[in-house]
Amino acid sequence: MIQRVSEAQVIVDSRTVGKIGRGLLVLLGVEQGDSARDSALAAGRIMGLRIFADAAGKMNLNLKDAGGQLLVVSQFTLFADLSRGRRPSFAKAAAPEQARRLYEDFIGRCCAAGATVEHGEFGALMQVRLTGDGPVTIIFDSRSG
Repeated sequence: MIQRVSEAQVIVDSRTVGKIGRGLLVLLGVEQGDSARDSALAAGRIMGLRIFADAAGKMNLNLKDAGGQLLVVSQFTLFADLSRGRRPSFAKAAAPEQARRLYEDFIGRCCAAGATVEHGEFGALMQVRLTGDGPVTIIFDSRSG
């Protein structure tokens, strides 16, 4: 899930571990079966996403062109299955080792593409604070292209 923000931060145990100004907050979920191909596709798509306004006010600029920053937060709960009962199942989420590897791979790819990247702490209980800009919220699934 991608949100355009005016600012965002991640807090773990009362300390800020990641903070950005204008940019994108990415809640990154890794599903069973995801691979480096999915990480590369997501990073490329998100880095090229033209959702920032140009001088004419049109959504025409990507993160780098807009001078924005990226905040990436691991979010296995994106794969919650609510089809049975009242307690969500997270069986579709990748195992922690695989998820961490692809989370770090995604961050590395975004850095290599020239983004200023901050991130949460994988596996920690985190508070995410944000000021949405727009609001603009986009759900992207690498399996859907």
